[in-house]
Amino acid sequence: MHGDGGSRRPADLWLFLLVSFGLSWLFVLPVWLADLPIGSPVFSLLALAMMFTPTFGVLAVWLTGRRRGEPGATWREWARSTGLTLGERRGRTVALVAVAWLGTPLLVIAAIALSVAVGVLSVDLRGLSLFRQSLQAVSAGQEIPADPWVLVAAQVASAFLIAPLINTIAALGEEWGWRGWLLPRLAPLGTWRALLVSGLIWGLWHFPITLRGYNYPELGAWAAPAFAVFCVAFGALLGWFRLRSGSVWPAAVGHGALNGSAALVLLVGDAAEPPSLVVAGITGMVGCALVAAVSAALFRLKPVGRPVPEAV
Repeated sequence: MHGDGGSRRPADLWLFLLVSFGLSWLFVLPVWLADLPIGSPVFSLLALAMMFTPTFGVLAVWLTGRRRGEPGATWREWARSTGLTLGERRGRTVALVAVAWLGTPLLVIAAIALSVAVGVLSVDLRGLSLFRQSLQAVSAGQEIPADPWVLVAAQVASAFLIAPLINTIAALGEEWGWRGWLLPRLAPLGTWRALLVSGLIWGLWHFPITLRGYNYPELGAWAAPAFAVFCVAFGALLGWFRLRSGSVWPAAVGHGALNGSAALVLLVGDAAEPPSLVVAGITGMVGCALVAAVSAALFRLKPVGRPVPEAV
């Protein structure tokens, strides 16, 4: 355990939340003031910047602790207690990074297959009609420059090989806060309560963009509570990576891999029956159920043991 009772003060939690949530709304405020559409370049840039606000929350708590002269507030000790190192068993952490890197896109594909199996997703593997439709929209009606199947293969390969690496940079901006600092801080609640509370907080933090319909455009503002459900389910999986390894890196890679592969469902959809992301795919109800089942199985088959130190 690092630090003393002072580093567990409720004020630290409120400071972290105030900075993380306050900056998230501040960064995305132009989206609301200018009524920017989802997917516009400025919207995407502001959403990317928002991902780093939990890191500012962690740094605010750390700097406050240093000013108070708390034990365990040196950078080396803080980095270890918040998971920036590889944990006590580095080999396990490296292995879990590989599992998160490759396993997350596989989970996305499994959610697509399960969505088809239960009848909530129609696919067009022969014609790739939905993907062709989106390509034609982007190319303004001009001829598609390449075989859509070649483009699909390239995107799938990227989801496994390149996207996790690129997206982990921004994902770490979130994960250092949610799983690195917050989850251990909630450990006294018990593992499952800590996972539930941290997942809900993570979902609420997304409200500046999900209230605009982000992830589920057809729901409008109701996308906010819908995505909070997914955050609880996927947050439990990321929490298992954090608690099992003692490091934030497997969770950051898993988060990055998800961001790089979640849209794969749109590559195989049928334009005649476009997928409802509320129910289909990894972020839909089918995906939430699958992720929750996988998380529960991992906690049962590979217990996390003693929680990581909560005094951070």
